[in-house]
Amino acid sequence: MPELIVEIKNLTKVFGDVVAVDNVSFDVGEKEFLILLGPSGCGKTTILRMVAGLEIPTSGEIYLKGRCVFSSKKGILIPARERGVGLVFQSYALWPHMTVFENIAFGLKVKRMKPELIRKKVEKVLKYIRLEKMASRYPQQMSGGQQQRVALARMLVSEPNIFLMDEPLSNLDAKLRLEMRAEIKNIHFQTGATTIYVTHDQIEGQTMAKRIAIINNGIIEQIDPPKTVYSRPSNLFVADFIGSPSINKIEGTIAVRDTAEGSMAEVRGEPLALITSYKNTQPGLDVVAAIRPENISIVSKPGINTIEAEVQTILPSGPETILQAKYSGVLFSILVTKELEVEVGHNIFVSFPPKHILVFDKNSGNLLPLQAH
Repeated sequence: MPELIVEIKNLTKVFGDVVAVDNVSFDVGEKEFLILLGPSGCGKTTILRMVAGLEIPTSGEIYLKGRCVFSSKKGILIPARERGVGLVFQSYALWPHMTVFENIAFGLKVKRMKPELIRKKVEKVLKYIRLEKMASRYPQQMSGGQQQRVALARMLVSEPNIFLMDEPLSNLDAKLRLEMRAEIKNIHFQTGATTIYVTHDQIEGQTMAKRIAIINNGIIEQIDPPKTVYSRPSNLFVADFIGSPSINKIEGTIAVRDTAEGSMAEVRGEPLALITSYKNTQPGLDVVAAIRPENISIVSKPGINTIEAEVQTILPSGPETILQAKYSGVLFSILVTKELEVEVGHNIFVSFPPKHILVFDKNSGNLLPLQAH
C-alpha cells in the first residue's frame, strides 16, 4: 500500500451564499497522478488552491505527507510557502523583466541559497527541459510552449514533493498540448512527485491520470482509474461528461425478457426496446439505457437489438468517422474506424450489443448493478 501524500477530509468552501466545495474527501498516494476533472465553475480549482494554501477552507482538514496543514477544528493553518508544494498555473506568471534564468532562479534567491548552488540547479533543470540555449531570453521572446516549460522548470528547481497544476495547457494549441502532455507525464515519471492536476479537458484526464476525480457542483461524483470512469460511470452525469461524441441515451422501463442466456432485463422505451445483460432488475423501474457511440455496430441484416436507421450526417476525422443516424425521430451517434460505403439518406442496420448497454436509475441517475439482488 503506497504512502498517502495528500489527505483531504470533509473539505468545504463557501463564498457568500455559494457552496463551491461541498464536504469533499479523497487521498492521493505516493507518486500518484490524480486529475480533478469537471466543467467550468465546478470547484476543482478551489480544491487545488486550498491544498496549496492560497485559499482558506471554510471547514475540513488537509494533510500533506502526514502533517496537518489545515484544520478548522484544531485551528491549524500552515502558510503556502511552508507546505512544500510546487505550483503551475494556467497563466505562466513569468516576470516579463527577468530572463528565463532569473525567472527560474527567483524562488531559490528568496530562500537565500548560495549563488553557485542556484546556478547549478537552474542549469540542471534548463538542460532537463531542453531550454539551456534560451537562458538569457525574456518571456515575450518565447512561444507559449516554451513559456510553459519555463513555468514547469521554476516549479521543478525547488524540488517539491507535491506538484499542483491548474489548467497548465489550456492556452496552447492542439499540437503543443499533445507535446506538453507527454512532457508532463515524463516529468512525473522521472521525478516521482505526487501530482494533482486540474483540467476541464477530458482527453487530458483520460490520457494522463492514474485516477480521475469527476467533480460537479462542488462534489466528487466518481473517483476511479480512467478506464473505469469511462466503461462503468457511476451515474448519468459522469456518463454524459466523459466521452466524445456523447453517450447515446434511451429512456424506458424495465421488463423481464427470456433469452438463451436466461432472464434478462429489457429496457422498453421510445422508440425501441433493448435487451441488456442485466439480471434480477426490478420490473417497472424507470431507467435510462446508454451506449457509447463506438459500441454500436453497423450490421448487414436485422437481429436482436437491431434497428433500421437513416443516415443523417457523416463526419470523417482521419482514422474515425462519426455517423448520425435517425430512427423514429431519435438521433444516434455511431463511431466507426473502418471504411464505410454509406451516404446521407441511406438506410443502415444498427445493432446495440447487450453487453455494452449501461442502465441507470432514472430518478437517482445512478448506475444499476449488473446483478441486482
